[in-house]
Amino acid sequence: MTARQHRLRYLLAGCFHGLAWTEWGPEDGPPVVCVHGLTRTGRDFDVLAKALAARGRRVLCPDLPGRGASDRLHDPQLYTPVSYVVALGHLLARLEEPVDWVGTSLGGICGMMVAAAAGHPLRRLVLNDIGSRVPSTAAERIAAYVKLPLAFEDIEALEAHLRLVHAPFGPLTDAQWRHLAESSARPLPDGRFGMHYDPGIAVPFEESATGPVDLSLVWSRVALPILLLRGAESDVLDAETAAEMAMRPGVQLVTLPGIGHAPALMDTGQIARVAEFLEGR
Repeated sequence: MTARQHRLRYLLAGCFHGLAWTEWGPEDGPPVVCVHGLTRTGRDFDVLAKALAARGRRVLCPDLPGRGASDRLHDPQLYTPVSYVVALGHLLARLEEPVDWVGTSLGGICGMMVAAAAGHPLRRLVLNDIGSRVPSTAAERIAAYVKLPLAFEDIEALEAHLRLVHAPFGPLTDAQWRHLAESSARPLPDGRFGMHYDPGIAVPFEESATGPVDLSLVWSRVALPILLLRGAESDVLDAETAAEMAMRPGVQLVTLPGIGHAPALMDTGQIARVAEFLEGR
């Protein structure tokens, strides 16, 4: 199965930028938008996207602004979920039909924000290890590795770094880790490799006050079928928050043992859960 590469232009804060996405499956299939986490890219969803495409779905996996093949923003202060939703809103407007959304971590925050908006096009929402609250300890942990200046001698060294910081993704094969490394790499002028994302994404973390992230107001406005995936060892979505969210009608909570933040959605069991939910089962 061959992926298609696309771009669109969107206007943000007086400047046009490019948003890139990878697309799988039949162009006339019911669309699914998959949005990645803070330091990742849309290529994280290749395994899931191929599986959903085989079921007849059109799967669009954007690189958030400042990541992957998408343009960097002219002002690092703009690296916030509000800006990401502006960019993603342009992609949704192109589809002009009901859309399912799979969001990992930051991608799930964006999904909640879209679903909280009046007149949104979302039909079903998968929240992958993100909820209505994020503890301060988790936010501080993520901020610590995002702001590190990283340069690696080769892909193997970059892969070793990913295996360390993303160990909570769960058990992945060597081929899957290598795929994440190759899709995360950016060649540097000196022949080494850096991470694909703009270091400026760390600026809002550095300048914001420390403390828990409260998304309860956004969550209170979300009303559609939801699959809430939680890594049993996650520090981002704690058991108490997940249990509270699952009390709402239409929310299915699935806790995955032996995994932290966030499930990689490459395991056949995880993929089956997502596919069945999107099919209304």
